[in-house]
Amino acid sequence: MEQTIDPTLGPVLARTGDERAVLESFLDFHRAVLLRKLRGLSDADAVRRLVPSATTLAGLVKHLTLVERNWFPTLLAPEPGDVYLTSEEDAVASFTLGEQDTIVGLTEAYERACARSRAVAASFDLDHVVPHPQLGEVSLRWILVHMIEETARHAGHADILRELTDGDSGAF
Repeated sequence: MEQTIDPTLGPVLARTGDERAVLESFLDFHRAVLLRKLRGLSDADAVRRLVPSATTLAGLVKHLTLVERNWFPTLLAPEPGDVYLTSEEDAVASFTLGEQDTIVGLTEAYERACARSRAVAASFDLDHVVPHPQLGEVSLRWILVHMIEETARHAGHADILRELTDGDSGAF
């Protein structure tokens, strides 16, 4: 019996790809899962606090937008004025929502940040090393693995928050 593979599953399609294809496909998969968690929700649902912390579905997207900018353009290809954010205050602020934050706006900002991250990463080999203000040095390979972990962890948080919102759960 021949099994069919869902072509929307990038990691499955990259199962025999080179290291870079595998890393990038897993990161893109988790990026997409995060955004799917917002699909069909109202802005009010996306900003609703359902756990004791300030974590919300919209806040997760806002946070990961900053994380994308921090780890790719700011670290790998900084422009004048770019500052790598490291403080606890920066972390808290990255989840903090304003009146202007909507699902549409947050989604568009995240998609732009991810596109910029992809473009920056494409400019370097996996072995490319850059100074990091807290870790000493990191390679692009390490950044990609870290971003898979970070994005997947927060996509898991989003899955729980979405299930608490309307019962919807799972990667799709």
